[in-house]
Amino acid sequence: MTAPTTVSAPEDVEAPVPAIELRDVTRSFPGPPEVQALKGVNLTVPDGDYLSIIGPSGSGKSTMLNLLGLLDRPTVGEYRLGGVLTSTLTEDERAALRARQLGFVFQAFHLMSRRSVLDNVMLPMLYAGTPRAEREPRAREALQRVGLSHRMGFLPGRLSGGERQRVAVARAVATRPRVLLADEPTGNLDQTTTGEIMALFEELHADGLTLVLITHDGGVARRAHRRIRLTDGRAEEV
Repeated sequence: MTAPTTVSAPEDVEAPVPAIELRDVTRSFPGPPEVQALKGVNLTVPDGDYLSIIGPSGSGKSTMLNLLGLLDRPTVGEYRLGGVLTSTLTEDERAALRARQLGFVFQAFHLMSRRSVLDNVMLPMLYAGTPRAEREPRAREALQRVGLSHRMGFLPGRLSGGERQRVAVARAVATRPRVLLADEPTGNLDQTTTGEIMALFEELHADGLTLVLITHDGGVARRAHRRIRLTDGRAEEV
């Protein structure tokens, strides 16, 4: 007699940990009167997402950037970056997590004017703990990725605005961050160069990078795959 076949129940599969998770986050600034820059924000950004956060001046975009970038803390609520509850960390631990997990691109390029393009791209890897032997090869790879291999030895002052922003993008991705935070990255660029930078972001996203783009420009925001609108500190997906 053949023994009955036993079918085991499938094991529970844990849900992947989001890159970014905000739960009931409020950020208040004392007055009088007290100002709530963010009000009960809930946001989940899975790995590989491409999200834009849009809103007018005073909507809470800068506060959101500071919180996501671990430059500020929520007054109320929880922020987890890569599953790590950031409110329990010391300032040194937050700085280390920021260096490992986040890359930043700003409206102003923040390049060192007296250092070469290659040196500018290598610098963040020092703070991220990248082994010395890996820094230059990674920087060269990042510059090749943004189409600036031929500008490695130049000083930033010899570059166009679009080229300088490409250097800033290369600097941000050279540390191989989990998330790229871009704050008004096209604000100083003309329409043609804006299109080139947005195409570069699309390429980076296609390669698996998680992007969060903060902007007031509706056309730029629509290039992302998801959009969050901030209005008076409240977030709504649109």
